[in-house]
Amino acid sequence: MLDALSKSFFHGLARSQTLKHLASRYGMRRPRSFARRFIAGETIDEALDSARAIQRTGCLITLDQLGESVNNAGEADAATRTYLTAVDRIVAAGVERNISVKLTQLGLGIDRGTCVDNLRRILDAARAHEFFVRIDMENSPYVEATLDIFETLWNAGYRNAGVVLQSALFRSEEDAKRVNALGARVRLVKGAYTEPRAVAHQDKADVDAAFVRIMQALVADGVYPAIATHDPKMIDATKAFAAGRGIAKERYEFQMLFGIRRDLQAALVADGYMFRVYVPFGQQWFPYFMRRLGERPANVGFVLKGILGER
Repeated sequence: MLDALSKSFFHGLARSQTLKHLASRYGMRRPRSFARRFIAGETIDEALDSARAIQRTGCLITLDQLGESVNNAGEADAATRTYLTAVDRIVAAGVERNISVKLTQLGLGIDRGTCVDNLRRILDAARAHEFFVRIDMENSPYVEATLDIFETLWNAGYRNAGVVLQSALFRSEEDAKRVNALGARVRLVKGAYTEPRAVAHQDKADVDAAFVRIMQALVADGVYPAIATHDPKMIDATKAFAAGRGIAKERYEFQMLFGIRRDLQAALVADGYMFRVYVPFGQQWFPYFMRRLGERPANVGFVLKGILGER
């Protein structure tokens, strides 16, 4: 229950224009500003610098241009063109060719056809350069449309894409079977959105139990699943299940967010596990940042100290 209240509180703060203005003014302006703990930069060049540093530690990376819920087709087109530019810059930089996209950023909330066209543009450019594209999952009103679009394009031959499932949602156990049957890659997360009781588990213990069940289905029957969690219990459960089934470390990977639990990140790499860092960047970082605080309220003191130190 406290976990759900924390999410609700920080999602509410994310809608505050005053707080957004204050955070935008101070959060990224210096190399040690507080938001840089979780955001790799506001530009693709800053993100690429971070990506190179991360890869030198033995980690894999995925780059994510932050932004969601655009208001018109022009904004969706601009976001798409930003991704196309990022593809070219990533190729030129020589870092791993792996990106994540949100469909509301490409126009899903405006017009499904526009979103599909924009996603095709990105997938075509990515395929030409042997990129993998992860389609992020958003809150529950968009889940069915996201999976339908993903499955439609998968069946149309776009096999350079994968999708995300959230263990907080009741439907995700069946969705895991659906995506496994396609032979597509899944990233499993707990879920950072505040969801109603009708569609989602409200207690952490239930979210965790569902996470373990879905993880087992993906590791046993899926195609190179990504187990994305900072929770040591979920990591240990995954290790134990895979070892008990004789599943090699190379058949799945762990993922964590940039700047979070770097001690666990280093330990997993040292133990020989496949490990990927999710590297977010862009000017529209505030909603993402607030969701990270909702997941780990202990970081609030760090942020407040950073704001006061900037002023």
